Amino acid sequence: MEWNFESAENLARALRAGDVTSAELTDEAIARIERDDQAINAICVPDFDRARAAARDADRARARGEGRGAGQGDGPGADRPLLGIPVTVKESYNVAGLPTTWGMPLHRDYVPAEDALQVSRLKAAGAVVLGKTNVPLGLQDVQSFNEIYGTTNNPWDHGRTAGGSSGGSAAALASGFGALSIGSDLAGSLRTPAHFCGVYAHKPTLGLAPSRGMVPPEAPALPVDLDLAVVGPMARTARDLTLLLDVMAGPDPLTSGSAHRVTLPPARHERLRDFRVLVLDEHPLLPTGAAVRAGVGRVADALIGGGARVDRRSPLLPDLTEAGLIYMQLLASGSSAQFPDARYEQLRARAAGLAADDRSLDAARLRGTVLSHREWIEVNHRREAHRHGWRRLFSEYDAVVCPVTPTPAFPHDHHPDPLEGLIAIDGVAYPYFDQLVWAGLPTMPGLPATAVPAGRSPEGLPVGVQIVGPLFEDLTPLRLAELLEREIGGFRAPEQGVPARTAPPRGT
Repeated sequence: MEWNFESAENLARALRAGDVTSAELTDEAIARIERDDQAINAICVPDFDRARAAARDADRARARGEGRGAGQGDGPGADRPLLGIPVTVKESYNVAGLPTTWGMPLHRDYVPAEDALQVSRLKAAGAVVLGKTNVPLGLQDVQSFNEIYGTTNNPWDHGRTAGGSSGGSAAALASGFGALSIGSDLAGSLRTPAHFCGVYAHKPTLGLAPSRGMVPPEAPALPVDLDLAVVGPMARTARDLTLLLDVMAGPDPLTSGSAHRVTLPPARHERLRDFRVLVLDEHPLLPTGAAVRAGVGRVADALIGGGARVDRRSPLLPDLTEAGLIYMQLLASGSSAQFPDARYEQLRARAAGLAADDRSLDAARLRGTVLSHREWIEVNHRREAHRHGWRRLFSEYDAVVCPVTPTPAFPHDHHPDPLEGLIAIDGVAYPYFDQLVWAGLPTMPGLPATAVPAGRSPEGLPVGVQIVGPLFEDLTPLRLAELLEREIGGFRAPEQGVPARTAPPRGT
């Protein structure tokens, strides 16, 4: 039997039953990477020798009775739910002994001495780390390519992007390179690659999973509370997301004094027909392409067919235009602290020249880049008003279904300045970073959001949607994702024989 596309849940079951060993799973995953990854370029830093050693250790631990996991008793190893399961890690996480570069050539030789907290948690749970996955330069693109490691291709069409910034992780999962991966998300960096590659991802509630050690090269691994940004799980099934989130969630022991796990509220409902869902497919600031609207429609039809209450509009929904502008300002405000003084002054002059009534996303990004502290506080107050609006909405609804981005995966476009790039939506060009408005909808207020497959475009590309849930009720969108998986199907492996000739060469 080939195990590469099995879920982590099924692999854990097979390992417990003795149907396969971790060493066998790891060797099979490595063989697949060595066979297929030259065309995909998802695994930028392999760590195969240590993976094989960890797999042998996992098999010995299981022979001692470890690795029963949740619901399997309270003896030794009962808290090692990933024992022996091959996984990957986004390149931006520190892994002791492996380079952390964030794709920046200046730091190509930087090797941290300690694991990031989430990598430590993966290993403590028994996971076998196969290696690290590719990212864009500085994690600052919707595509994954850089001068050090080259371009990651979409497993469904090598001429298209796998997404960013967790694009390598999504491509690895879609290609059968490990059962799970961990990534991060500030501007859709978990959800967009999942949408583009046909896999699952979960952006946790802001602050639920600590990010210590997921830091730029040379930066100290401090327990910093990030604004907007989160770390989170990626998988090929919704249940695997929940399994991995349970490993990742919980306070940082450096700030809490303990390493105890967090207990999340249970999902609001167990049956599809009990859910109340608001479905959106139109944004006032940007059109949604036909392929993505069709994907949202398929999910809406499945919800209705399963007996859920579905609405297409609600007066409780916070204003989407203001939400998009607030998000872009907050997103941009975190980017300019390290700018040279001359560059910062140039941007201030440009922002001062904007018309007072310019409410474009480009203007919001420029204003956000040069926000004073006083101005940032005012924008943050507006964010708090939106959070209150979402609390009101979630008293009437259990989840919101909406796009992740307005299009499926687009052709590789390595414009030297993405701020000047364009994205084509049904043949019409729009500013490249405007496509972030849907990803920013739950990010700005810190809400959890689960990206799920929702079928294919007319060209055969994956299309996904995101399920947004209430603050700290992550298990509600995750449960709805699981129920939808049964109704419309979930991950499907890419067809074989996609022409590798369309792929840019490695190192470009």
